[in-house]
Amino acid sequence: MGDAYTDLARKTLESYVTTGHMPDVDRTALPNEMTKDRAGAFVSLKKHGQLRGCIGTIGPVQPCLADEIMNNAVSAGTGDPRFRPVRQDELADLVYSVDVLGEPEQIYSLDDLDVHRYGVIVSNGRRRGLLLPDLEGVDTPEEQVGIAMQKGGIAPEEPIMLERFEVVRHK
Repeated sequence: MGDAYTDLARKTLESYVTTGHMPDVDRTALPNEMTKDRAGAFVSLKKHGQLRGCIGTIGPVQPCLADEIMNNAVSAGTGDPRFRPVRQDELADLVYSVDVLGEPEQIYSLDDLDVHRYGVIVSNGRRRGLLLPDLEGVDTPEEQVGIAMQKGGIAPEEPIMLERFEVVRHK
């Protein structure tokens, strides 16, 4: 088992996949910051060490962090366009992580990025791409920004605005 964050993500996705409904959650048993605070959050699913789904929000869109995690857990398991929806027989093989995003801050140089400490948001107008920090195989700021640009549909020659953020990762 993980901590309260990953346990909530697991319980939510397992309930949704098996019953088609969100679980009833005893919010009094959750840490105070999950019911009082708002933040963007990403839920990542891995199966046998391979990514199986990852969906999140850059900023808060739900009334509290617990709701953010619950909605993103269902989306990661059933709505990530890169993968087919999670089946009931896969649930036992999933490993969950939840990244709670800090406030983004604008930066002006790749020198202000550390791929292990900061995630990056790359923007061009309304198009945005985000990449979480400390991902396997992403070793340089150039790689991190390039992947985020691809995710945002931003061509290499287009001008960009950069923001960085820190996360608290729960496993």
